[in-house]
Amino acid sequence: MTDLIAADEEWHDWIVAACAAVGVDDAAVDVTAIHALTRDIAHGFARPMAPVGSYILGLAVGAAAARGAEPPIPALTTALRASFPALAGTGPR
Repeated sequence: MTDLIAADEEWHDWIVAACAAVGVDDAAVDVTAIHALTRDIAHGFARPMAPVGSYILGLAVGAAAARGAEPPIPALTTALRASFPALAGTGPR
Protein backbone atom coordinates (compact mmCIF):
# COMPACT_ATOMS: atom_id res chain seq x y z
CA MET A 1 0.00 0.00 0.00
CA THR A 2 1.41 3.39 -0.94
CA ASP A 3 1.58 6.29 1.46
CA LEU A 4 -1.00 8.19 -0.60
CA ILE A 5 -3.49 5.31 -0.49
CA ALA A 6 -2.99 5.01 3.26
CA ALA A 7 -3.45 8.76 3.67
CA ASP A 8 -6.62 8.69 1.55
CA GLU A 9 -8.05 5.96 3.75
CA GLU A 10 -7.14 7.86 6.91
CA TRP A 11 -8.61 11.07 5.49
CA HIS A 12 -11.78 9.27 4.43
CA ASP A 13 -12.22 7.80 7.90
CA TRP A 14 -11.76 11.24 9.46
CA ILE A 15 -14.17 12.87 6.98
CA VAL A 16 -16.82 10.27 7.82
CA ALA A 17 -16.27 10.75 11.57
CA ALA A 18 -16.19 14.56 11.34
CA CYS A 19 -19.36 14.66 9.26
CA ALA A 20 -21.12 12.32 11.66
CA ALA A 21 -20.02 14.50 14.58
CA VAL A 22 -21.68 17.59 13.08
CA GLY A 23 -24.63 15.92 11.33
CA VAL A 24 -23.49 16.35 7.73
CA ASP A 25 -23.71 13.81 4.89
CA ASP A 26 -20.13 12.75 4.14
CA ALA A 27 -21.12 12.02 0.54
CA ALA A 28 -21.37 15.79 0.02
CA VAL A 29 -17.65 16.25 0.73
CA ASP A 30 -15.68 16.58 -2.50
CA VAL A 31 -12.08 16.59 -1.33
CA THR A 32 -10.67 17.11 -4.82
CA ALA A 33 -12.81 20.20 -5.43
CA ILE A 34 -12.01 21.62 -1.99
CA HIS A 35 -8.29 21.10 -2.55
CA ALA A 36 -8.52 22.76 -5.96
CA LEU A 37 -10.35 25.77 -4.52
CA THR A 38 -7.97 26.21 -1.59
CA ARG A 39 -4.97 25.81 -3.90
CA ASP A 40 -6.33 28.50 -6.20
CA ILE A 41 -6.99 30.85 -3.28
CA ALA A 42 -3.54 30.21 -1.79
CA HIS A 43 -1.69 30.72 -5.07
CA GLY A 44 -4.01 33.19 -6.79
CA PHE A 45 -4.67 35.48 -3.85
CA ALA A 46 -3.27 34.79 -0.37
CA ARG A 47 -2.34 31.56 1.38
CA PRO A 48 -3.92 32.51 4.74
CA MET A 49 -7.25 33.04 2.98
CA ALA A 50 -7.49 29.43 1.72
CA PRO A 51 -9.31 28.07 4.79
CA VAL A 52 -11.40 31.24 4.96
CA GLY A 53 -12.50 30.67 1.36
CA SER A 54 -13.49 27.10 2.20
CA TYR A 55 -15.52 28.38 5.13
CA ILE A 56 -17.24 30.97 2.92
CA LEU A 57 -18.07 28.21 0.42
CA GLY A 58 -19.51 26.14 3.28
CA LEU A 59 -21.68 29.06 4.38
CA ALA A 60 -22.97 29.50 0.83
CA VAL A 61 -23.71 25.79 0.47
CA GLY A 62 -25.53 25.79 3.81
CA ALA A 63 -27.54 28.88 2.86
CA ALA A 64 -28.64 27.25 -0.39
CA ALA A 65 -29.63 24.08 1.44
CA ALA A 66 -31.57 26.12 4.03
CA ARG A 67 -33.55 27.68 1.16
CA GLY A 68 -34.31 24.17 -0.10
CA ALA A 69 -32.15 24.67 -3.18
CA GLU A 70 -29.49 22.35 -4.53
CA PRO A 71 -26.20 24.13 -3.79
CA PRO A 72 -24.67 25.24 -7.12
CA ILE A 73 -21.13 24.36 -6.05
CA PRO A 74 -19.43 24.89 -9.45
CA ALA A 75 -21.02 28.34 -9.74
CA LEU A 76 -20.09 29.17 -6.16
CA THR A 77 -16.45 28.17 -6.62
CA THR A 78 -16.30 30.15 -9.86
CA ALA A 79 -17.70 33.19 -8.05
CA LEU A 80 -15.14 32.82 -5.26
CA ARG A 81 -12.29 32.61 -7.79
CA ALA A 82 -13.65 35.68 -9.61
CA SER A 83 -13.60 37.63 -6.34
CA PHE A 84 -9.78 37.56 -6.06
CA PRO A 85 -8.49 41.11 -6.25
CA ALA A 86 -6.25 41.99 -9.18
CA LEU A 87 -2.81 41.29 -7.76
CA ALA A 88 -0.55 43.36 -10.02
CA GLY A 89 2.16 43.11 -7.39
CA THR A 90 0.00 44.41 -4.54
CA GLY A 91 -1.56 42.83 -1.52
CA PRO A 92 -0.50 39.96 0.74
CA ARG A 93 0.50 36.54 -0.58
